[in-house]
Amino acid sequence: MSPSCAEPIRVLVTGAAGQIAYSLLYSIANGDVFGKDQPVVLMLLDIPPMLPVLDGVVMELQDCALPLLKEVIPTDQEEVAFKDLDAAILVGSMPRKDGMERKDLLKANVAIFKSQGAALDKYAKKTVKVLVVGNPANTNCLIAAKSAPSIPKENFSCLTRLDHNRACSQVASRCGVPADKVKNVIIWGNHSSTQYPDVHHCVVNVQGSVKPAFDVVKDDDWLKGSFIATVQQRGAAVIKARKLSSAMSAAKAICDHMRNIWMGTAEGEFISMGVYSSGNTYGVPDDLIYSFPVTIKDKTWKIVDALTINDFSRARMDATAAELVEERDAATSFLSA
Repeated sequence: MSPSCAEPIRVLVTGAAGQIAYSLLYSIANGDVFGKDQPVVLMLLDIPPMLPVLDGVVMELQDCALPLLKEVIPTDQEEVAFKDLDAAILVGSMPRKDGMERKDLLKANVAIFKSQGAALDKYAKKTVKVLVVGNPANTNCLIAAKSAPSIPKENFSCLTRLDHNRACSQVASRCGVPADKVKNVIIWGNHSSTQYPDVHHCVVNVQGSVKPAFDVVKDDDWLKGSFIATVQQRGAAVIKARKLSSAMSAAKAICDHMRNIWMGTAEGEFISMGVYSSGNTYGVPDDLIYSFPVTIKDKTWKIVDALTINDFSRARMDATAAELVEERDAATSFLSA
């Protein structure tokens, strides 16, 4: 089907005048996410003080002269931004400021994602796929889902693909292979420093031979120690070096995540995303957005079942779940307040 024939999809990016969006919008408009024959209408939402900056972003998108980009609509109004959406990428959130208590950050974000969840419920298509990026992403995603009762909770996910990609890259680098030769790493739990990057089920393709990561790396201390710490602390390391949070790599991870939702995952391969926990086989409490290994087909994710979990993994999976339960309980108390 030629680009002119297909019906455009409506894609929202919030925090659209920000850093991550600046790295993201070209890829969406160029067909790198939803397909090279899929026209898009881009809805760009930001707060009123950012509208002049947003106008500059719109000019640049126009100046890219992209055939798939049918329309760009900048706005600070939720009823405009959320109308008839096929996909929503919620990047904007309240960043943590110096001296800010964690509970104050949570409270501010509950207000944002309660409002955006309600707007999804009222204005978006019921089939909309929602990706939450703004931190604390898992709990923000849960609040948005709870605030949109007419949209299935399975339509909501949060971004742990950046952590997943970081883990792949670390293993690939250690093994001396390209990153695409590393498959099936897992990020369990929260997109925070308690996340658990797990390589017990990871395989590495070395010159056509597929082997378990532990057998290729041959350094269990590294895999169970500094590898995990590096992935957990990578965001902080980028901020320390750049004085800004990850943007290019976050945008790439968003593209990977949404492309997998739209196009599916490859046979025999799973990826990590934060999804709604409901009756899973890993003992993760229900009613959380928790990062699991998933496969995707027909825009529907399925948690990969029956992976063996050793005691080392169990303890880390439980610790990150406990943090998410605590976050959820604090956030839902603000929700009802």
